[in-house]
Amino acid sequence: MSVRHGLLAMTLASALALAVSPASSQTLRYANQGELKSLDPYTLNESTTHAHLGHVYEGLIELDKDLKVIPALAESWETPEPTRWRFHLRKGVKFHNGDPFTADDVVFSADRVRAQGSNLLTRVPADVKVVKVDDYTVDFILTSPNPILLSGWDTWYIMDKKWAEANNVVAPTPVAATTPSYASLHTNGTGPFMIESHQPGVKTVFKVNPNYWQKPQHNLKEIVFTPIASDATRVAALLSGEVDVIEPVPIQDIQRITSSPNATVLSGPELRTIFIGMDQSRDELLYSSVKGKNPFKDTRVREAFYKAIDVELIKNRVMRGLSTPSALMIAPELYQLSKDFTRPKADPDGAKKLLTEAGYPDGFEVTMDCPNDRYVNDAAICQAVVGMLARIGVKVTLLAQPKAQYFAKVLKPGGYKTSFYMLGWTPGTMDSHNVLHDIMGCRNDPKDPNRGESNLGGYCNKQLDELTDKVLVENDIAKRNQLIKQAYEISIKDWSYIPLHQQALAWGVSKKVKLVQRADNQVLLYWANKQEE
Repeated sequence: MSVRHGLLAMTLASALALAVSPASSQTLRYANQGELKSLDPYTLNESTTHAHLGHVYEGLIELDKDLKVIPALAESWETPEPTRWRFHLRKGVKFHNGDPFTADDVVFSADRVRAQGSNLLTRVPADVKVVKVDDYTVDFILTSPNPILLSGWDTWYIMDKKWAEANNVVAPTPVAATTPSYASLHTNGTGPFMIESHQPGVKTVFKVNPNYWQKPQHNLKEIVFTPIASDATRVAALLSGEVDVIEPVPIQDIQRITSSPNATVLSGPELRTIFIGMDQSRDELLYSSVKGKNPFKDTRVREAFYKAIDVELIKNRVMRGLSTPSALMIAPELYQLSKDFTRPKADPDGAKKLLTEAGYPDGFEVTMDCPNDRYVNDAAICQAVVGMLARIGVKVTLLAQPKAQYFAKVLKPGGYKTSFYMLGWTPGTMDSHNVLHDIMGCRNDPKDPNRGESNLGGYCNKQLDELTDKVLVENDIAKRNQLIKQAYEISIKDWSYIPLHQQALAWGVSKKVKLVQRADNQVLLYWANKQEE
């Protein structure tokens, strides 16, 4: 480390120290590169936000340390008939304000998560009827069988109907909202922690829920979350002991942390796929030099962009070897037939030829939207893509923003205002159906209005949608896998998206802390144990 860099790191760490109170064995301090923008659990369908709020709120089910579905607010469930799921709710559970948890809260939460402004519309399909049988029994009545109905429900958090009505937050808070609602700034869940104070963009303090319904698996009394956007500040804070856990660790600092006396790096493969999308729906791109038409509607242009991007170069230069290039929009761990797909090598000359054939021999200009505080090296990846596309004559203006502004612009509540973008996706169901339905499904389907909710570019192939619907109801695993394979083959033939890689997990952790690292990259501190001072 240079003297200048070392002094800078110490200065930044000292500045952070002024903002926090002295550390104790019962206080765990966590820093992430992004902010916790809203406390409304239906505002943003994003893993880090889900993890934050998962300390406070709970679902009917949860995922264990190995990502297996286990009971939570529902003690048990059964399917008395193929289109009816019956959930038996846990008795004696109370929300943080003392309100009892009942079936009314489940019915209310099912309505709220599907209401306008929610970013989790697909958690409960629009055609599902949610019926209260009695105070502790709820039926979910489907129009067709759905073997994976509850697989994404670990992050569908149940809210208190009475509290929401009393505080005028019956409707969810849109991600693009400029005025925060009461639910954006306050919480009332059933989880192991309660939020004592929340200063958006500054600090959030979680206190232990003394009336939690099950025995805690941690030894903490307090969690203090501080967003630290600067990589140097985040690492310096960990190494100095001012924070106990940071995520992510900058790739270039992994060795430095692992060789330090008081911290280490937890690493492993992540299930998130980083990819690039293109607006294929508008007749004219919002942000481009091409007027009167949309170049991304031409398959040759999409193929050219795909072949211009060298994922091996991104792996070696940007990710320093800590990524797994992908041929599919899903991690190989989540689809048995992933090995049947291979990714074509980068071919800038072929890409240039395709652009010429499409009528763009000199390329064109387009703006790329990218977060700069959400994924590992996100802005650096986008900058590399800019350089690669320049080789085929495409001039890309990079707009890299903090995730709060980025998501507010590009997601459905913001009107999908993007022409070319980078996104990361971990399927909430750990299943291909989620990718095919949410990312690749046609938007504005009158029979399924939630299809394509996170399909920012508007890619659409009705044949793929038909296969997706068959995947949803097929119980035979071998047949189901073949249907999924056909759908992915259609997507690849259409050059619908540009999958890049699965990034590697890298969390910086004090040697005084024992922490569980799940492959979905949710930092869940209710499994943390901190060594006594």
